[in-house]
Amino acid sequence: MTLFWFFAPSVAAMVLLTLAERLRGRARGDALRNLQAWALSLGVAFTLLPLLSSWHGAVLIDARALPFWAALVVFTVLRDACEFAFHVAQHKVPALWAMHSLHHSDPEMSALTANRHFWGDQLIKQVTVWTLPALIITPTAQVFGAYALISVYHYFVHANLRVDFGRGSWLLNSPAYHRRHHSALPEHYDSNFAALFPLFDVLIGTYHRPNGWPPSGLPSAPRSLEDVALWPLRQAASEPATTALGA
Repeated sequence: MTLFWFFAPSVAAMVLLTLAERLRGRARGDALRNLQAWALSLGVAFTLLPLLSSWHGAVLIDARALPFWAALVVFTVLRDACEFAFHVAQHKVPALWAMHSLHHSDPEMSALTANRHFWGDQLIKQVTVWTLPALIITPTAQVFGAYALISVYHYFVHANLRVDFGRGSWLLNSPAYHRRHHSALPEHYDSNFAALFPLFDVLIGTYHRPNGWPPSGLPSAPRSLEDVALWPLRQAASEPATTALGA
């Protein structure tokens, strides 16, 4: 039953947003490779990820001593800040970009692109940016469950739906905001890294209010499950290390 409540919101978001994309006549993304990447990531999450222990020691804030809403806000902001920092590093460090470029390789970004991550990313995050918030506040089961539901929003952010929050684009990520980050146009590189809160982009100067609907994708994309599983090696063999590093 626990697994059902973990997967049900994600599957529902994928189905509903994909239907919305189809009804609005949006170009289809690389659905098969996106789902293959998701399957590989789930396999690693259930087999290798548990071997990397998260922090169980002393923390600065006891979430149990806070009201539920306060603990959720603190954990969500901390987690999003760490995700933001890691995301910037993925575009600056060649070894991390070799993995992260799989996510950007979808020729037409869609809701399912949210699943298009190299399976090794989560192993690195487990011992870095996912551990750091746990040093400050260890979430209760209820807080972590609520955060998991909030994370479903990432499917909407990647959706091929022309939703733009306009002047409020600095408050919360949106499909138009994140589309610029995935843009294939060089003038859009190194912008709009935020996962949930664009305020982090504002703070470091990478915020750009979305304008238009640019093309997405990279010069190369995986053509098979094997390519998805071995993407960093295939990418290194097929392209110079600096290709689209700022995409």
